[in-house]
Amino acid sequence: MITPAFAQGANAAAGGADIALQVVPFVLIFVIMYFLILRPQQRRVKEHQAMVKNVRRDDTVVTTGGIVGRVTKVADEASEIEVEIAPNVRVKVVRAMISEVRVKGAPVKAA
Repeated sequence: MITPAFAQGANAAAGGADIALQVVPFVLIFVIMYFLILRPQQRRVKEHQAMVKNVRRDDTVVTTGGIVGRVTKVADEASEIEVEIAPNVRVKVVRAMISEVRVKGAPVKAA
């Protein structure tokens, strides 16, 4: 009763709606990934940059390698700071490698 050509033509007319329905899940996945992963990561990067920028002399810092020391020399424009890790033992540390800043006299956190 229905010719094969007519049946194929009806299916092709609805093809535009099928494409839109196939794209919607990808858009939803991207939106969910943005709010769950990208925005929190951007916030953490901004907080870390502000923390590193505000490092002052006599602050206690922890490097990403786990070295704890007291800042002895800071230059505002320099990308390095000088940290004393033991009496009369000073090392230069790249600012970006600071993972935590503890204020002067702050107690060490218990594990």
